[in-house]
Amino acid sequence: MDSLVTAAARALAAGDPLGALNRVALRDDAAALALRGIAMAQLGDLVRAKALLRSAARAFGPREAVARARCVVAEAEIALVSRDLGWPAKALSAARATLEAHGDQANAAHARYLEVRRLLLIGHLDEAGRLLAGLDPAPFPPALRAAHELVVAGLAMRRLHTQTARAALARAGQAARHAGIPALSAEVSSASHTLNTPAARLIARGEERFLLLDEVEALLASKALVIDACRYAVSEAGSVVSLARRPVLFTLLRTLAEAWPADVPRDTLVARAFRAKHADESHRARLRVEVGRLRTMLRAVANITATKHGFTLLPHGASEVVVLARPVEEKHAAVLAFLADGESWSSSGLALALGASQRSVQRALDSLAAAGKVQPFGRGRAQRWMTPPVAGFTTTLLLPAPLPSE
Repeated sequence: MDSLVTAAARALAAGDPLGALNRVALRDDAAALALRGIAMAQLGDLVRAKALLRSAARAFGPREAVARARCVVAEAEIALVSRDLGWPAKALSAARATLEAHGDQANAAHARYLEVRRLLLIGHLDEAGRLLAGLDPAPFPPALRAAHELVVAGLAMRRLHTQTARAALARAGQAARHAGIPALSAEVSSASHTLNTPAARLIARGEERFLLLDEVEALLASKALVIDACRYAVSEAGSVVSLARRPVLFTLLRTLAEAWPADVPRDTLVARAFRAKHADESHRARLRVEVGRLRTMLRAVANITATKHGFTLLPHGASEVVVLARPVEEKHAAVLAFLADGESWSSSGLALALGASQRSVQRALDSLAAAGKVQPFGRGRAQRWMTPPVAGFTTTLLLPAPLPSE
């Protein structure tokens, strides 16, 4: 490797893409193409970066397997940043194996972190944890140690382990300062900020208030019966009953919980669950059936009893019933929660993250665009969607989770 390529690589490692381009901008050899691609990615021109990296991968000879693998890892990072979650994960895994086999442990670890970050976005927390557990960041350079701790913090936040997340972010901040890369320090600062902004709303006995993530963690560990509208589940002291695929049942339960300890009239339940303006005998019959199904699913934690006017929720052991809701609720709140991370998402990436069909996600995006809440750019398969972050609120910390079908 010649001196200019070496200097450009060092500039990129230090977070100086312009310095790297000054050294290799006019060169078209494989190594220079790869470095130019990474520099363009750091500058935000992801389309140009992807094209350069692919050209570099083709230009490297058959004996330069490590160089080609590094190009694959760089392209995978671009795909992750642009939220192209359908990018072939097997290609990244193969590149990581090549790097490990040739002793490039730092880039192999970077590839593994990309795999973990993708798994976090699509909600595969257990698999992400298994991949992360096999990595020891101690021998890595400061920038990679910071990346490791950011991933640890991201996993801990999604598992609602806030103390673990805070400790990881403190280590990430220290490593980022040691690395001297402003963009990395800014990423750590942004991640830390999410722990100090509202993550959910608590609704109980007719009152509402916002909760930070550590307060959500404490609530779910308490003896209260928590109707979790973030993940469509019922929690009590660690016991969870999922209603993610039963939206009508969850709507009935939430309505009962918001009125607790009072009962809810039958007509109100019909209107909320079935969206019927006027309840007739067929609606009341269906209500009895759905309440019976809900009673069966809740038998371990609560009962639902009929009253003169409607139904009431009776927890078995809990002394309090509360509803845990997203900070901002609207019809397509889950889509907005992902878009509010400030990145550009494809509809296919959103569908993967939400566990929904791409068609339903596209309908939601079209509706949000018509309301001026999101903006598309690009056309066809290159189209991406963005929205500014919702000021003062976290975005996807309580996501991803299975969502009820519309």
